[in-house]
Amino acid sequence: MADLAGGRLAALCGLALWAGMTLVLSQLRWFSRPPLVERLRPYSPAGMGGGSRRGGIFSVESFRDVVRPLCRTVGERLARLLGVSEELGVRLERIHSTDDVTAFRVRQVGWAVAGFAGGALVAIAVRPPVPIALLFVLSGPALGFMVPEQQVASASDAWRRRLNLELPVVAEQLAMLLSAGYSLGAALNRLSSRGGGNVARDLARVCGRIRQGLSEVEALREWAEVADVEALHRLLPILGLNREASDLGRLISEEARSIRKDTQRRLIETAERRAQQVWIPVTVAALVPGVIFLAVPFMEALRLFSAS
Repeated sequence: MADLAGGRLAALCGLALWAGMTLVLSQLRWFSRPPLVERLRPYSPAGMGGGSRRGGIFSVESFRDVVRPLCRTVGERLARLLGVSEELGVRLERIHSTDDVTAFRVRQVGWAVAGFAGGALVAIAVRPPVPIALLFVLSGPALGFMVPEQQVASASDAWRRRLNLELPVVAEQLAMLLSAGYSLGAALNRLSSRGGGNVARDLARVCGRIRQGLSEVEALREWAEVADVEALHRLLPILGLNREASDLGRLISEEARSIRKDTQRRLIETAERRAQQVWIPVTVAALVPGVIFLAVPFMEALRLFSAS
């Protein structure tokens, strides 16, 4: 039996070694000779910039072409099973991440596989009971998948909170610039170049979209959809009146004051809720001894009545 298990392990190791050596050797010129069409492509009239080398069936490029869409599909389905409804691309765009969805899902699945391997090694080394071993094996990939997802979700929520706090100040600055004679596009450019917060980074992207051909209102609407902040959705219709209203600065200032009052109201609600939560352990600590003191004479009375 031991010889059979050893033979299977040796076969699996040999198969993994063969696959790895094939992927490594496919990158070497002397082993993987490119075809004649690929060698002549840089000298053709349409290929003076050099052609991209396509690998064979067992090359790294073909492996990536298979793994990337598979990891993206598996990652999206697991995220939906965990209750994540917002698209990953929106969250990555919101926090200005340099990763795309496919690269993030590949890294996430890689961490899950590493967690599975780590849990399996711990289960083999410790040899716990079967339920605990299953817990080790299943918790490793779950943690490897959930930790990057939670990091992106936390960064997205933090970005939205910071955006909500910065928006009243930036709105007042925008109102002053518009009242001073700036156009909406020039005011947005000035705020994006002079500011250093999250709103300034988002406005830099808005200005980039305007230079690509979008109007100011369309670029701001894209920003509002990505940011998903209620205050920004309320401010957007007022900014859409930049070609119609003559007192746009006053309207934006009033909306900024309204946003600040809503922020203060939510802060007061949070403080009151936390103040009420402080009394929960105090109440429990006071009720438990009282219940015990009441239960002792009650049980003694029941004993006396049963004895009589």
